[in-house]
Amino acid sequence: MSKPAALIAGAGVGFSGSVARKLAAQGYDVALASRSVEKTETLAEEIGAKRYACDVQDSSDVARLFTELDRDLGPLSFAMFNPSARARGDFLDLDHADVRNALLVTAYGGFLVAQEAARRMVPQGKGAILLTGASASVKGFAKSAPFAMGKFALRGMAQSMARELHPKGVHVLHVVIDGAIRNPGRTEPADAPDSMLDPDAIADSCLALLDQPRSAWTWELEVRPWVERF
Repeated sequence: MSKPAALIAGAGVGFSGSVARKLAAQGYDVALASRSVEKTETLAEEIGAKRYACDVQDSSDVARLFTELDRDLGPLSFAMFNPSARARGDFLDLDHADVRNALLVTAYGGFLVAQEAARRMVPQGKGAILLTGASASVKGFAKSAPFAMGKFALRGMAQSMARELHPKGVHVLHVVIDGAIRNPGRTEPADAPDSMLDPDAIADSCLALLDQPRSAWTWELEVRPWVERF
């Protein structure tokens, strides 16, 4: 029998890499999709994952990705959408093209990937779709309007998806990561220990929800360092 398949869209070395490692350890066939496949070469070799190039804001590129997944892997059981784009600056001076790109990557890309994943999971009557949110999913910050716009939209879509797809057996989960994530080369300052989120801990918290009884599914999870202020 083929292994269950998992897609990580926007794969990298941080939180998404932790999710990929843990899924591979659980016996999943993992696909790593990103605009630049070079950055996931080491991770792919480590866990035996397949790599795919994909620009999530391009509908034809996303359709091609899922066609290749159908060909290369078993039934899709898990899909994670992790990409986002920022455009920082004073609201009055924001460049229109930069704002458009932020929305296309963060929100429209999330729609494209989630729709293709759901189209495969609904007929199976099972599966899980994880959408990565941020502090900006629930609170807008100064000089960061485009990021908030994209993340608010992604969260709204996740809530709508959950209400529609949960009764069809597809678990939709939006995770609000409220704080900075510890990554290689990016750790807490000496005077603020534990002030950043550990990527493995976030992954454990999210993947634990995949074992929830269907009668009590969670659609949103909020995680933050224990010292982070609400």
